[in-house]
Amino acid sequence: MIINLCKFLSLFFILIFFGCGQSDKVDDKELKSNLIISYIKNSQNNYLPIDERKKNLEKAYNICSTFEDGIYKRNKIHDISTSYYILKDYRSYKKMNMKAMKIASSINDSLGIAKSYRNLGIYYRTSKIDSAYYYFDQAKQIYSKVSGNDYEQGKVLLDMARILQKTKDYSESEALTIRSIEKFELSKNIKFLYLCYTNLGILAKYLERYDEAVDYQLKAIDYAKGTSNEILQTLISYNNIGTIYKSQKNYDKAKEYYHKALSYTDYLSTKPKRHSQLLDNLAYVNFLSNDMANIPDLFYKALNIRDSINDRYGIATNTLHLAEYYRYIDDYKTARMYAEQSRDVSLELHNNEELLQAYQLLSEISDSDKGLVYANTYIALNDSLVKEERLFRDKFARIRYETDEIVEKNEQISKENQILIIAILGLTTLFLLGYIIFRQQQSNKELLFAQTQQESNEEIYRLLLNQQVKLEEGRQLEQKRMSEELHDGVLGRLFGVRLSLDGINQRANDGFTETRNKYIDELKSIEKEIRLISHDLGAETLPSDVAYIDAVENLIKDLCNVHGIEFEFSNDEDIDWEGIDDQKKVNFFRILQESMQNIFKHASAEIIKINFDYVDDTINLTILDDGIGFRTGKVKKGIGLKNIASRVEQMNGVVSFVSDNESGTTVSVSVPLHTKIVELH
Repeated sequence: MIINLCKFLSLFFILIFFGCGQSDKVDDKELKSNLIISYIKNSQNNYLPIDERKKNLEKAYNICSTFEDGIYKRNKIHDISTSYYILKDYRSYKKMNMKAMKIASSINDSLGIAKSYRNLGIYYRTSKIDSAYYYFDQAKQIYSKVSGNDYEQGKVLLDMARILQKTKDYSESEALTIRSIEKFELSKNIKFLYLCYTNLGILAKYLERYDEAVDYQLKAIDYAKGTSNEILQTLISYNNIGTIYKSQKNYDKAKEYYHKALSYTDYLSTKPKRHSQLLDNLAYVNFLSNDMANIPDLFYKALNIRDSINDRYGIATNTLHLAEYYRYIDDYKTARMYAEQSRDVSLELHNNEELLQAYQLLSEISDSDKGLVYANTYIALNDSLVKEERLFRDKFARIRYETDEIVEKNEQISKENQILIIAILGLTTLFLLGYIIFRQQQSNKELLFAQTQQESNEEIYRLLLNQQVKLEEGRQLEQKRMSEELHDGVLGRLFGVRLSLDGINQRANDGFTETRNKYIDELKSIEKEIRLISHDLGAETLPSDVAYIDAVENLIKDLCNVHGIEFEFSNDEDIDWEGIDDQKKVNFFRILQESMQNIFKHASAEIIKINFDYVDDTINLTILDDGIGFRTGKVKKGIGLKNIASRVEQMNGVVSFVSDNESGTTVSVSVPLHTKIVELH
């Protein structure tokens, strides 16, 4: 600090001395440049107060503003903006870049404009990611047109890839990251390759390519070796690899990598945020693997560190993990306390990922009324986030399209100008104009015809749907009548016969009591079977006051309890059951009933696993049992399997039955949610 002060005083006295009559010996621009450099260097002195460091940057800009507009001035203002960013004065950072942009535009400095665009993208990437993507895209377009800027283009491509990863556009993010790697390799500057492979590893994990994800993280460690970020990148990749193995439920491997990261004790002692993250992740994996030796102490150790440094994002995650632990040990009061704390912090930070988990957990551990409120809040937030992600993807696609369109227009204008310079032929112009008008009229006629045809197709499709609905209503009425007849008629008469036999048993002692008891038990079994058939016939429509997935889970639970079979059930939260038409939901319900009845009757199974998931606008239902199975090629399809196939066909889906002797059976149903209307010709 003393050395810097001495330099500053020396430069100051030199400036005064030469300003008082000796300007012919010393270049005034050089003196000012040295002062600017000195002020910027002072702003980077960590021993000075923040306010004093900012004042040095103000002085640097005041001197810089005296220069004429040019590349040197623009470069110095960019240097000042970078220093403001380091000081987390983002408002001044943006202001400086806007000034640099104005100067670059006035002197047609395309590289300066591109640099300002990228810096503005960095400014917006934590607040308005659509604006950030736009500025990064503008910078990319400029760098791609100027040769020798592969390194700068690689950085911008990586910035864009990271934004797309946040909005879950994983395929496009992966493509941009690979292009970024190619640009860095072309530039012979590979110092940022470890960031590229880190991003590829994260993307591969989300795309469930777990082996690739691990390989990418290990590559990131290799590329970071010898750099100033070697240890930090190693810890980041070890943590990411642990998370990958956690996703695969390979908890032993996950623990191995978390322990590897935690072995860097000296480094972590200076990085409490990173240290607490690793401790929390290790504790959570221990909890998931039922290794309770250090639980919940390990969670609290991480939480204490995060509290001490006010790591709000870490606190939101940590308290959520503690809530899960206390729910596991049935301490719902403490679980609710930590879940509510996680919710409050997540709301404050707009951390929607942790907020969703907090709402879901609170819906499960709160009383019925509050639980319902939390469940509805969870659904609303989840739906809004899905819509927001789609909106961002649409915006990014539109930005790419509009940029390409502008490029195409510029190229077209350039070609037209060249043609006009060669010759302007009025006759040719009139001919082209007449041709364009003619083609436009033809296009309008074709468009009108296509629109009329489409409306006709839609009307036919609506009539077919109405007919199908009426047929289905008639079938349901007949099933209801049969259900009531079985329940009120046949079942009542059987019940009367059984009561009569019970009465005879009570009065008679003729040695046939045991035989009559046998027939009474048989009558009870028949009554139970008729009651189940009546219930199945009457369950063709679902009650409107019960959530669909709750009705499905209750059905599975009731049937499995009656037959003494264990079950596992999972439902993909991305499926919007409220938006799916009732007929599809009824068909899924009946397919599930029919499959379970087949398992109860024929499979001799001990456990049933049922799963709904949602992929590419398609609902997939999988029903798996560990029973005796059957050979699908040698067994004729009974009425149950035919009913399942018929219902799947009604929904334009596909079904497969996979089984073999002693290997269990898997029923897989895939149904698209939206079917395109086929045009009639």
